[in-house]
Parts: sequence; C-alpha cells; structure tokens
Amino acid sequence: MLGLIFAIILFNLIAFTTNKRLTKNQIVHIWMFTIAFQILVDLFIDAKYHGYWYFTKGIELRDLPTLIVLIPPVNMIFVNGFPFGELLYKRVFYILCWVTAITFYEAVTTLPEPWGYFNHGWWNLRYSALVNPFLLVSVILYYKWICKIERSE
Repeated sequence: MLGLIFAIILFNLIAFTTNKRLTKNQIVHIWMFTIAFQILVDLFIDAKYHGYWYFTKGIELRDLPTLIVLIPPVNMIFVNGFPFGELLYKRVFYILCWVTAITFYEAVTTLPEPWGYFNHGWWNLRYSALVNPFLLVSVILYYKWICKIERSE
C-alpha cells in the first residue's frame, strides 16, 4: 500500500505541476476516459478471467485508488508531453519510451507489500508490453477527438 500511495502522490504532483497543454476540460475528459476504459479492461482481464488483480483476487474498496487516481495523471503526463506535429518516428519513439517505463513500473508494482499492490495470474509483462502501445494510442486518439469537438463549438 505504501508504494501505491507514493505513486499516487508523485504522479499527481508531476501531472498538475508540469501541465502546459491541457485545459481543465481536457483534463476532466482524459481523467474520466481513463477511469471508464480501465474499469472496462479490468472487468474482463481482472474480474472475469483473473489475469491480474490489485492486492487480492476479487473487487475491494482498496482497489478504488488504483482505478480513480493512479492512472489518470499518468495519461495526463503522457498527453502533455506527446510530440504532436513531429515526424512519425519521434511519436513512435515517444510511445515506445512510455511503454518501456510503464512496463518497468508494472514490474515494480508486483513487489511484495507494502511496496507492491499488483499481482499477475496468467498475465505477464510481455502481454503488457504488447497491449500498452494500443492503450496509449487510444488516449491520444481520444484527446484529438476532444480537441476537434472543442474547435467545432
């Protein structure tokens, strides 16, 4: 639990002190999209297929911080630093750097408590490394869609 609390404080502090791009509306959109998307993915991989879980198998109240205040600021940091308008190889490199960092962080979260809070069933880091680029691209596509909507109003 200590590792989770530390990560929540650190990620939120970085997200809100380094934000130069995102408006309040965009922050709320990214935050809510992240929560909804994460709950949808976790519903199947965690709850139905037991691929991974937080703390213990099953849904518990102490799982809520991981769903509500851990990943959304990470997505804020990711979008805020994304090299929009740069060459494709720079955008791909940025995503690959993030996939590496996220996969490393996931490995750290599997340490024993009190530092770790994440457990693998049949899921492993290779699956995460393969799936995370698609998740990150979906955040970028959602952000671009929100920006398009804002421009049309």
